[in-house]
Amino acid sequence: MTISVDRLTEPAVRAFVGALNANDRESFQAALGPDATMSDDGSDRDLHEWTDREIFSSRGRMEIESQSADGLSLVARYRNDTWGEMRTAWTFKVEGGKVARFETGQA
Repeated sequence: MTISVDRLTEPAVRAFVGALNANDRESFQAALGPDATMSDDGSDRDLHEWTDREIFSSRGRMEIESQSADGLSLVARYRNDTWGEMRTAWTFKVEGGKVARFETGQA
């Protein structure tokens, strides 16, 4: 069973996932704070290069399996045209209603 995007409790995370799944780069950027950062499997990455490669040019999509009580941690089945599907964990730091940092990796 999956959790629909509109049922995610944290508004900034809901905007992030909704934009990612819609492959909407403009809305995705709007969900991020001005100095947002990220890491993948424990290594900091260039956010713009990573999102272009792992999300937008490879049609990334996430199906949410679970969320933490505060809505800042997700477990999802993530799929893109490069890697196929994998079970992933996502954690978010939100500041001023925007995602300031996200960390992802295999769950």
